[in-house]
Amino acid sequence: MSTSSNTLAKSRIAVLGYGSQGRAHALNLRDSGLDVVVGVRKGGPSWKRARDEGFKVAEPADAVRGADLVAVLTPDMVQPKLYEQAIEPNLKPGAALLFAHGFNVHFGQIKPRADIDVVMVAPKGPGALVRSEYERSRGVPCLYAVAQDASGHAEARANAYADGIGGARAMLIQTDFKEETETDLFGEQAVLCGGVSELVTRGFETLTEAGYQPEVAYYEVMHELKLIVDLFYEGGLTKMLQYVSETAQYGDFVSGPRVVDAATKDRMKAVLADIQDGSFAKNWTAEYKAGLPNYNRCKQADLEHPIETVGAALRARMAWLHPQTDKPARALRAMPPC
Repeated sequence: MSTSSNTLAKSRIAVLGYGSQGRAHALNLRDSGLDVVVGVRKGGPSWKRARDEGFKVAEPADAVRGADLVAVLTPDMVQPKLYEQAIEPNLKPGAALLFAHGFNVHFGQIKPRADIDVVMVAPKGPGALVRSEYERSRGVPCLYAVAQDASGHAEARANAYADGIGGARAMLIQTDFKEETETDLFGEQAVLCGGVSELVTRGFETLTEAGYQPEVAYYEVMHELKLIVDLFYEGGLTKMLQYVSETAQYGDFVSGPRVVDAATKDRMKAVLADIQDGSFAKNWTAEYKAGLPNYNRCKQADLEHPIETVGAALRARMAWLHPQTDKPARALRAMPPC
């Protein structure tokens, strides 16, 4: 066990949630020699999986009782109720409450008691990567922050937790709940999810409306995106420019700013303003409480977009996406336009 993990050496850690991040954190913490109990709903698939993987499993309220640190790794929208019903009445004074995303604390959906530490450790990668890197004796970089230091040891606890899941092997970056929350939401909305998905679907529509085959359009705007993203991921703009053709580079320089221009940046600033002033959080909370009518409508529209119909058929012929089968792919017949 590393020196920083010694801060939690004699502590009981309750991990609430056993999804992608919850499972990875629990496994890594246990493999780091720490005492972990998993808190999930009794009888559900997560209960069975955690128990089968050797964890002490309890209902959330029972897991919180006696815990020195409680890691809340459930979806954002269920956390306020979970805090009110299971955490706040059972968390002992001087314990630590840990989040992997600052949304609920920053926007006041959860108002922690004054007698506990409130910290954040946010790995910059999905749970599967957090686990696989740990197993390779490496780690995924983590952001960490302290919102409330009742014990005088909140930062040490956050660092020990980050160490326990492998983050200290890579890099720990100190931040605060405001910065992590607002930059995370902006990245998702303006670039990673909202921005990219809109760019891809609009590009697909532009090509198909001009008469090009939808299969060809799919390959150009969706399939090949991975090639560019991988270059970005591995080496930033420098590696992308190193590996694409000069023709592609020139097109980048002269046409990229025509699509994403100063007006686009102004709209990005408007998105960020909605995040900063709490409008997005207010609207998303209201949408969730209303039963997600707009969310479900928008999601269904994406799932029914022609690019998904074409893409499903094309991906079915990509053997490298289905390594569990070794059947030769059949030639794809020409598909009618969508």
